[in-house]
Amino acid sequence: MPAPLLLALALCALQLCPAVLAGPQHQRFGPGSGWPIRLNRVYNFEWSNCGPSDPARMKSMNIIPDPICIPGDVTVSASGTTTTAIEAPLKGNVTLEKKFGNMWMRIPCVDELGSCTYDDLCAELDTLIPPGTKCPEPIISYGIPCHCPFKAGTYNLPPSDIYIPNLDLPSFLTNGDYRLTAVLSNCDQEIACLKVRFSLHSASWWFWW
Repeated sequence: MPAPLLLALALCALQLCPAVLAGPQHQRFGPGSGWPIRLNRVYNFEWSNCGPSDPARMKSMNIIPDPICIPGDVTVSASGTTTTAIEAPLKGNVTLEKKFGNMWMRIPCVDELGSCTYDDLCAELDTLIPPGTKCPEPIISYGIPCHCPFKAGTYNLPPSDIYIPNLDLPSFLTNGDYRLTAVLSNCDQEIACLKVRFSLHSASWWFWW
């Protein structure tokens, strides 16, 4: 995804609204979905652009330390550029795969996690950060918007410290290696494509219904 949208979504998820993204415990991890797991570490994080002719591209993205311990502090820096304005409706197609031996297997979309299609990411941002609400730090200090439209230009986030709270995941996101491909489009025109690889380490936990 282009840098401004990626940063706005990521920083909102990490700082402001893990509960909004995950939903209530009883709703997201209800009977039949398996016990939830608590994310402990994310490591081996790698990324690359996958649309060589797309108008929006990440130029750099760095997250330290590796592994990322959760809960805990991370330092994030990123930059990206777009040669066109990014406007609604923004469609996002996400493909999430897990490695089993030498094979990569697609994880289906379950409760909006996994290989999912999001019809309008601008509307998602408006839900997470209602219009008129102040954008979260540190993006507001560096002039990065958190609502559509995003003007053409270059966006930079210098090294910034962020605290990641406890994050609970559904039981199908077990320990292992993952790769994610996110394609952003507007009216069937591809705007950006980003590939991310990472590994998860988590532990099951029990709770009362």
